[in-house]
Amino acid sequence: MSLTIKKEHVPMQKDTDGVVRVGETRVTLDTVIAVFKEGATPEEIVYRYPSLRLPDVYAVISYYLHHSQEVEVYLSQRNLESNQIRVQNQARFDSTGIRERLLARQAKTG
Repeated sequence: MSLTIKKEHVPMQKDTDGVVRVGETRVTLDTVIAVFKEGATPEEIVYRYPSLRLPDVYAVISYYLHHSQEVEVYLSQRNLESNQIRVQNQARFDSTGIRERLLARQAKTG
């Protein structure tokens, strides 16, 4: 019996917004790599995110380890975009006094 070695598909895909998701789930590459960097094992990652498949998590981590520089650039870009969106949202939606407004609204309906 001989072992046939073949290339495996990396279970990642970009959605319409350019966000990389793992397998057929909504879990992002950012999420998987962040918890992996915190020390979580692939099994722990699947436990935390049950929609993930264990072989997919292993494949994604392997991809990250082989292409860490490229993935880190992607993660940095995503972090920058996230911060820009946060600043835009904070400028558009004034949160000053929001607690008081919500409590007043609750008092009217409750």
